[in-house]
Amino acid sequence: MASEDIRNAKTDQLLTPENSAFIIIDYQPIQVSSIRSMPRDELVFNIVSTAKAAVNYNLPIIHSTVNVATGRNKPPIQELRDVLGHLPTYDRTSINSWEDTEFKQAVKAIGRRKLIMTALWTEACLTFPALDAIQEGYEVYVPVDAVGGTSLGAHEAALRRIEQAGAKLISRVQMYCELQRDWAREATIPGFMDVFNSFDGFNPEKAAEEAAKGRANN
Repeated sequence: MASEDIRNAKTDQLLTPENSAFIIIDYQPIQVSSIRSMPRDELVFNIVSTAKAAVNYNLPIIHSTVNVATGRNKPPIQELRDVLGHLPTYDRTSINSWEDTEFKQAVKAIGRRKLIMTALWTEACLTFPALDAIQEGYEVYVPVDAVGGTSLGAHEAALRRIEQAGAKLISRVQMYCELQRDWAREATIPGFMDVFNSFDGFNPEKAAEEAAKGRANN
């Protein structure tokens, strides 16, 4: 039993902590409350978990909001501020973040071509910058269970459009596993264990253990 040597983390075809960046756009109260492609609690759990993964693997993170400075919108939801509140946000008026000069400069300054991109809504604030980034030669990865649309149909149609343009569709769990890759990489295992959590908080193994303890105590 032996793992291969760690491949070149900057040129690896898969996502690594050294070759990718995390982009998160517009998880603000009014956008979150308008999602209809999945339950709100599930969406919030998934995007917060995805953000925790980005922090755990020390990915460069670009966090953007829309219309906070103009007073038309509120800051990101508290659950995300608890995870990303130490980072700057790039506020915009443009629906397409790629058309905001500060945002685009921040992404380019990172110098990484693999962008893990999340946004609300799928059909607008994700689709537009994803298409533009792909056009400029970036590889865009979308955790599909951490983004959402105003209807299931709108969400799915937008994902098809992005995928047809060349984006790679992934999931929250796939992102965790791809960045971790090997249980022998001890430093990030404590954060990696979050991959086993689920939005409803139910863990059958833990429930069975608790039930067994209860029977033993009776």
